[in-house]
Amino acid sequence: GHNIHAAYYGGTEPTGHPSDTWGWAVQGALQIKNIPTGPGDTINIQAVYTDGATRYNFQNLAPQGFAMYGGTGVPGAYQSVGLAAVADGIFGLGTGISKVQTWGMRGAFNHNWDPYWSSSLYGAYAQLKYGNGGTALLCGPGGALTGLVGAAGITTCNPDFNVAQLGLITRWTPVKGLTFSADVTYTHLDQKFVGLIAPAAQAGIAKPAAVYELKDQNTVSMLLRAQRNW
Repeated sequence: GHNIHAAYYGGTEPTGHPSDTWGWAVQGALQIKNIPTGPGDTINIQAVYTDGATRYNFQNLAPQGFAMYGGTGVPGAYQSVGLAAVADGIFGLGTGISKVQTWGMRGAFNHNWDPYWSSSLYGAYAQLKYGNGGTALLCGPGGALTGLVGAAGITTCNPDFNVAQLGLITRWTPVKGLTFSADVTYTHLDQKFVGLIAPAAQAGIAKPAAVYELKDQNTVSMLLRAQRNW
C-alpha cells in the first residue's frame, strides 16, 4: 500500500487538509530463458496497474511534470507543446483526494553476439488517467486549469496521457567489469489536450512567451555510457 498524505488547502495549518487515503499497485514479471536465438539470450516482460500509487509505474526516473516541444502548422503559433503531469491524486479546496489510475507494460529481448558484445531491443507503454473526479478538479469551475482554458483557447481540457517508447541498446564489454554502451530511444507522447496556450517565458529552456499549439510529440534520444564495476 501507499499512503497519500496531502498538503494544506491554503498556506497555513488552520486551513485544513483532505484526509489521507491509500493507494496500491499490483505487478507481475516473466522471464523466458533458453530460447533458440543463442546461449544466454532472454525475453523479459513486466506489467503493472496502479491506483493512487503512480510511481510504481512511471518510477522516479520520470519527472513529475514535463513538456515536450515541436513544430506546428497553426498560423500565429510559435511552436507546439505536449503536456503531461504525473500524480498519485488530486484535491481541491474542501474536497477529498481523487486518486489517479495507471497501467503499463514493458519488455525486452536481449541477444549475446559473442562473449564481448550484446544488444537489447526494448519497448514500453504506459497510460495515466485522472478519472472523472480528477479531471473535474483540474478543468472544471474553479479548477487549476480553469483560467488557462478560458484565456488561452484550450478547446479540450483532458489531463490524461499515454507514453510509448521503443529502443535499442548495444553493449561492448572488452574486459570483465568494464562496459561501453550506446542506447537509442524513440518516445511518443500521446496527450489529450486540444487548442492553444500562451504561457509566460520559460527562461530555463529559453522558450519565449508566445502562443503554442497543444499537440502530441515525438522525440529520439541517444545515450553513450561507460560503466566500470569493481
